[in-house]
Amino acid sequence: MLGTSAVNCVEACRVKEVTLVGPQSKPHQPNGAFFRKDETLDRLAETFNVAQFVSFAPGQHGPAQQFSRIAGYEANYRFETVRDAIVALFGESTEGTVNVRSFSAHQAQSREFIYGVDTVEAAVAAVQRMAGEGAYTIVNETIDVSDGGVSGVAMGELVEFRPDMTPRGVEKPGFARLPTEWAVRLFQTVYGLSVDFAKSRRGRLEFSLHPRPRGWKKENVIFWEHSQDFFPPVPIKAEWPNDFSRMIGDKAYGLLIADINGFPVPRTTVIGRRLAPFSFGRSTGLEEVWIRTSPREQVPGKFTTARGWQDPFALLQAEDPDGTDISSVLSQKGVAAQWSGAAIETASGGLVVEGVKGAGDRLMVGLADPERVPESVVAKVTELHERLHLVLGATRFEWVFDGEEVWIVQLHSGASVSDGDTIVPGNAAVWIEFEVSRGLEELRSLTASLAPDTGITLDRRIGLTSHLADVLRKAGVPARVGGR
Repeated sequence: MLGTSAVNCVEACRVKEVTLVGPQSKPHQPNGAFFRKDETLDRLAETFNVAQFVSFAPGQHGPAQQFSRIAGYEANYRFETVRDAIVALFGESTEGTVNVRSFSAHQAQSREFIYGVDTVEAAVAAVQRMAGEGAYTIVNETIDVSDGGVSGVAMGELVEFRPDMTPRGVEKPGFARLPTEWAVRLFQTVYGLSVDFAKSRRGRLEFSLHPRPRGWKKENVIFWEHSQDFFPPVPIKAEWPNDFSRMIGDKAYGLLIADINGFPVPRTTVIGRRLAPFSFGRSTGLEEVWIRTSPREQVPGKFTTARGWQDPFALLQAEDPDGTDISSVLSQKGVAAQWSGAAIETASGGLVVEGVKGAGDRLMVGLADPERVPESVVAKVTELHERLHLVLGATRFEWVFDGEEVWIVQLHSGASVSDGDTIVPGNAAVWIEFEVSRGLEELRSLTASLAPDTGITLDRRIGLTSHLADVLRKAGVPARVGGR
């Protein structure tokens, strides 16, 4: 069950043939018959994998078992004693703990909730005490929501999800939002799981997905609530950063979104801090590796991108020893680069394509100026951008052209605020000139130390797609070329 760090099965699992209007509402069938909490949970288990549980009613001779769903036992198996039932539940609990919740027969609101009970004796004592107070109880396995999985809601053609929260976490900012088919492909790629959201096509499903099998059916997906309510379709736009993209890394998420939509992404293996390694993308025909750090959010040019294999664990220890900035390291197949560069949409809606011959790493960090890219290559990059725009809206991406295919090696959502010689629009009382030759890290330090109402002028033009420009945009500091 999930509480602050784990989802509360009893509170969440409601079947809405049943309608819950508020915390004191009583769940009813369409004909008006009443469902108790444990009855509702048992009905949900007829169709879905639910957290393992056993329920009890207060009785003259102590707690009397009502329902049970425990792996390895038939549905609603009758145990001889309260202790036998709870011993069986502990034996199948992945976390080795259970939760005990009490409730009244005719109210949806719970009375008392004890999270993470770690001994059989304590759980039995809690059930007996609550029964003595005239309360019904549900004892269910504890399920950790911070295990690298996600919780969320599937509704119609939409799935919203995030790590480290219960399904109700979609009520707060930071969740990922994807069309259902995209979410299914993403979960298959990241977790190796085929998730069936068919029941959400004309209703609403609350779910949690876990790297290890859980629940009474010992599956990786647990369902917490099923509603037959109808919700009108809403516009769906994939945007990041979000809490899931932060967990796997901004670069990893952008490339994953491109790949699940069929765009050309070099074969990539994500070596993450919180998830088992997973791979996506396609063969480039070149057996060469690039190592790319993938921070929680885009930090232009700060962390390593290098040609050739490096120890990813040593890299993480050297560049992010506290584990707070870099979510993963990407091992990505190289591309036989004839031209490389980046493309952004400007504030006025135009497309800027910049590049150099060969590899583009020096261009991106400002050590090389953009070269004149052949019109045929620009046309291919433009065509790729148009396809991306149709699917994702405004995007910014780094690309590599091998003579036939334009490959995406980084993808970010949203347009740029830049246009022409204006890197970041805005007025300032004081303008400080920065010599581009001083480099990326000095520019980053300068933007962090500027006094209020201060802008930056650059002594020469830079690529609008470069990390130098990205640093200025990320800082939100008024910036432009020259002193006009």
